[in-house]
Amino acid sequence: MNAAARALLAHSIDADAPDTVLFARLVGARVEADDLLLLGLDGDALAALIGRHFPGATVDRPPGAMRSSPHWTFVRDLHGLLMWHDRTKDRADAHCLATIISAASLRPDHLWRDLGLDGRDDVTTMLDRHYPDLVARNTANLRWKKFLAQEVARARGVAPTCAPGCPGCEDFGLCYQENR
Repeated sequence: MNAAARALLAHSIDADAPDTVLFARLVGARVEADDLLLLGLDGDALAALIGRHFPGATVDRPPGAMRSSPHWTFVRDLHGLLMWHDRTKDRADAHCLATIISAASLRPDHLWRDLGLDGRDDVTTMLDRHYPDLVARNTANLRWKKFLAQEVARARGVAPTCAPGCPGCEDFGLCYQENR
């Protein structure tokens, strides 16, 4: 866990609550990278998230509005898919997490790196806590970003395709051998 995440947890009401730890890691990773915009959250949503989990903590530079993307439809549809499957009770946190995951789908790396987590197991734990039905459907053990993109395509009733960030990933050829 990085220093920014530890600093957030120092302000938490319950430093052992799974979502508090998760959000400390997700936000802390973007603070360390000095790019809160990559969370996909606007300033008000980030402030509310900080207030719910880390009262008294401050973030020096709040994000601006997320830039428009030619992939907005994918981001919107992934967000909706995640919200539909979320099994936690806090809808505000569910919205923030779905936004963060959807924004990460635009970046060209493995989802765990895009989120600032330590590995695929961290993503699996996060997804299993919030979206157990989706996790159960990943019977082929696909990489998470690829699997989520396929689930979006399935929900749309179209042929599976990659997530917007996938083509820039070093392992694109491994995940999408048919596209080589």
